[in-house]
Parts: sequence; C-alpha cells; structure tokens
Amino acid sequence: MALMLRSGLGLDPWDVFHQGLQRVFGLTVGAWVTVCGALVLLLWIPLRQRPGVGTVANVLVIGAAMDITLRVVDGPQGLPARAALTAAAVLLNGVASGLYIGARLGPGPRDGLMTGLHRRTGRSLRLIRTGIEVTVLAVGLLLGGTAGVGTVVYALLIGPLVQLFLPWCTVPTAAQTPRKE
Repeated sequence: MALMLRSGLGLDPWDVFHQGLQRVFGLTVGAWVTVCGALVLLLWIPLRQRPGVGTVANVLVIGAAMDITLRVVDGPQGLPARAALTAAAVLLNGVASGLYIGARLGPGPRDGLMTGLHRRTGRSLRLIRTGIEVTVLAVGLLLGGTAGVGTVVYALLIGPLVQLFLPWCTVPTAAQTPRKE
C-alpha cells in the first residue's frame, strides 16, 4: 500500500479514501487505515460477523506498517521506476492477501464487511465488493485522494493474484490433513 502511494500513479480504492481523509482531516494515511479498520469493525455488529485474532492484527499492524514504510521508502524518479514500484506493490498485496486469508485467523475488516453483507443480504460477493470499492473510491476522490493508472492496475490484477497465491498460502484444516496411522 505504501509503495503504491510512493509511486504516485494511483492507489487502491480504500487508500484513495484514506489519503483523502488525511488531506482533509490530518493524521497519517496509516493512522486512517487503522481508524477506518476499527470503524468498519463496528459495522460488523449488526451483521453478526465475528472477528478473529487475524482481524485484530490487521487493524493494528497494517496502518503502522504503512506509516513505517512511508518513512523509509522514497518515491522513485522517472516513469519506469514508478511503474515498477506500482507493479511490485500490487504483486506484494496479492501475496499478502493470500497469506492473511490463508492463515485462517479471521478476515480483515473490509473483507469481513463484504462477507457479512453477502451472508445477510444474499447478494453476490462480486456485487457487494464492487459496491464497497466504488463507494470508498468515489468518497476518496471527493476528499482529494489520488486515483490513476495504478488504481486501474490494482482493480484488474488483485483478484487474479489473490486467486493465484491463496492455494500456496492456505493452512490446511484438520479435515484436509492426512492422518498418520
């Protein structure tokens, strides 16, 4: 997420929103990642969605990691380097998503909102996720967040990348682990 911000070529929809909040209200982008993650968890209450240890870790760690990365990584000069940084950011986000989902320790706040709304409304995950992403992107743009070619690249590639990495990263359940006789 921080690498996408440093590339200057556009952010994923939630980070367009977080950056917009930063521009209007102050605080760091990472702080807004944390605050919004906690606020999204409040939306889980009427959905009867249960957090796991991974959910809480997501709220506490991701924003801090973003702020630390932003302190130590400068934006590159030149379009090829910026494009490479965007590509690396999207790839790493795909790997990270595979790791945290595959760990089976609870969804992140935003993913839990999506699955909770799906369960309660019966609407497709695709429709719900798209609605959430378009909403936060639109609000983020209105607040002054940065969208661009990186936003489009992220939107087109994150799903296929998560699908690619998830099988490699998923911890098998007890039912999937062969018993030793």
